[in-house]
Amino acid sequence: MSPRLWKHPGERSPVWPGRHYPLGATWSPEATNFAVHAPRASGAWVCVLDDEGGERRHPLTEHTLGIWHGAVPGLAPGTRYGYRVDGPWDPGSGLRFNVDKLLVDPFARAVSGDLTLDPAIFGHVPGRPTERSTTDSAPHVPHSVVHHDDFDWGGDAPLRRRWRDTVIYELHVKGMTALHDRVPEELRGSYAGLATPAVTDYLRDLGVTAVELLPVHQFVSEPGVLERGLRNYWGYNTLGYFAPHNAYAAGGDRGEQVTEFKAMVKAFHDAGLEVILDVVYNHTAEGGPLGPTLSFRGLDDSVYCRVPATDADLPAPDTYWDVTGCGNTVDAGHPFALRLILDSLRYWVTEMHVDGFRFDLMSALTRVDHEVDMDCHLLIAIGQDPVLRHVKLIAEPWDASMEGYRVGQFPPPWVEWNDRYRDELRDFWRNHSPGLHAVATRLAGSSDLYADDGRSPYNSVNFVTAHDGFTVRDLVTYAHKHNEDNGEDNRDGTDNNRSWNHGVEGETDDPGVLAVRRRQAANMMATLCLSNGVPMITAGDERGRTQRGNNNAYCQDNETSWIDWRPDDAWLDVYEITKCALRLRREHPALRQRHWFEGRPTMVGGPKDLAWLHPSGREMTGADWHDPELQTVGMFLSGKPLRAPGPHGEQQQDASFMMWFNAGAAPQQVQLPENDWVQRGEVVLSTDDRLPVGTTVSAGECLEIRRRSVVVLREV
Repeated sequence: MSPRLWKHPGERSPVWPGRHYPLGATWSPEATNFAVHAPRASGAWVCVLDDEGGERRHPLTEHTLGIWHGAVPGLAPGTRYGYRVDGPWDPGSGLRFNVDKLLVDPFARAVSGDLTLDPAIFGHVPGRPTERSTTDSAPHVPHSVVHHDDFDWGGDAPLRRRWRDTVIYELHVKGMTALHDRVPEELRGSYAGLATPAVTDYLRDLGVTAVELLPVHQFVSEPGVLERGLRNYWGYNTLGYFAPHNAYAAGGDRGEQVTEFKAMVKAFHDAGLEVILDVVYNHTAEGGPLGPTLSFRGLDDSVYCRVPATDADLPAPDTYWDVTGCGNTVDAGHPFALRLILDSLRYWVTEMHVDGFRFDLMSALTRVDHEVDMDCHLLIAIGQDPVLRHVKLIAEPWDASMEGYRVGQFPPPWVEWNDRYRDELRDFWRNHSPGLHAVATRLAGSSDLYADDGRSPYNSVNFVTAHDGFTVRDLVTYAHKHNEDNGEDNRDGTDNNRSWNHGVEGETDDPGVLAVRRRQAANMMATLCLSNGVPMITAGDERGRTQRGNNNAYCQDNETSWIDWRPDDAWLDVYEITKCALRLRREHPALRQRHWFEGRPTMVGGPKDLAWLHPSGREMTGADWHDPELQTVGMFLSGKPLRAPGPHGEQQQDASFMMWFNAGAAPQQVQLPENDWVQRGEVVLSTDDRLPVGTTVSAGECLEIRRRSVVVLREV
């Protein structure tokens, strides 16, 4: 606050005692109740902002259970506000109170404005970290918004689709429609743009059942990114855990973003699509101890939601313990941090009607005394919560430390991003696999990771790409990352891409190289969609989206990251293969089973539920699995009958399938096995143009499968 206003605040409206619950700003026609947690503060004010830059502060005189609270009459929804909190300044002890910094309400339902780079955003004097800054930050930081709406959900409810029937499509709210020619221009890049039929019809036609939205909690860009003239695009830098990101609203940021988000969710549900949020509770936007003071840091730096360092071998007492790589780690074991996370999750389910969450760097949130603990408070609380235990829960089962890598170790009912699937599928199709046993395990559902604790194949979220890394097109186009536009001298992003440029780095007009690249992209998409588990597609991969070799486009809010919807550069053959594979998966329960394959008959005298075949037509042997020269394998899936019973306990029947995967550099002769159960097959998916869909083959016949191809036959 400016010195004039701070010393002479002028006329004040009356402040009633109000209530200490609920936290945040709760509007009513009579008054708006404000409640903020700051247990070690000596004073707190709610500051109401007008459109001319004026500010009126109201003291919160009541302090109950560590919460400052009061009610201000006469405020309208859409009013902007913030908190100023006073207390001791002792950074070495985690005390960074600074009354000159306007703070965003951690429980705000909406946030207005954005962060601008200015020395005032820091609680300390830049370059002198122990000296408190006295410059007012209000003109340079986002502001909380009093919100109230009466959105008509019209009977909408979470869809509760079974995991084994789920196909996830990971997308960015802005990037999905920023260039979409069939979305009205004024709606592009917004929640409202996603709600248009151009998007929902496309996803439904493709065969997707759920969208996983990159972070939509209110976020800001890191000062270091702003200094390079860039912005945080992905959104993994959360400031407000209850507020939809305001930049994605077409209609304004004084609460309109909340209504627009709800309308988007309803439109997705009307189209039969679930909504899953990628949530970032593991760290906050304030970063390390030299980061800005925007919210949590000014309320109580050591208690509110972060873990200060206590180990003697760390360099200073005010250095945060960090296993996120983002400067701080939220202490999910602290009672109030735990409350913040749980209240936020419940809010998005009950008030915003989302269907599930993907937790970024989940291992960081399981830490107890710095150690990963699968019996931690957060996992237990979510598992017991009557709201949260029924929604979709996806863990990114690692953090930025070596000991945080816990793939396959999260308890039921959690499902996990399976990076073992990603790496081994990439290696198989680029001929770097240690043997066919690795890829076969992933195709069958990764029983080595999920079968030992009562979980099912669907606990593996299979993916070949995600937002972080190469796109599928770039996997077959670049051998090396090209992140120069990020302004970090190409040092950022992984070097372990497991990619193959097929002899030419970057785009080319060579028809032979182009043909094999597109076939390889189709191979990976088909394999992903037909593997046991839950497939996750990264938006645009099905049509050949490229980031021109950038494998860390977190700060590229431009055409590098946005989907190009023009047909002239689209890999429509890859799209058709993806759509075909998802249709087969949807129509045939044999391709999306919840039980583990046992490699034995499901009925006396019947076929094995799963058999792996050598190109010669015999079953694979132990030596075959480790033969480095063998790069083709057949996967027989029996549908007669399925292990899973029907809804009334009846035995379910489906077609049987024979899938051939040839990653070799040469055509491969394969023999269809002769047996009593399958006499004839029809090609229903093929990346080999010499074996088109509709080709029929009889048992005992030989097929020649083109190099680097997938062919799927269904019994007829």
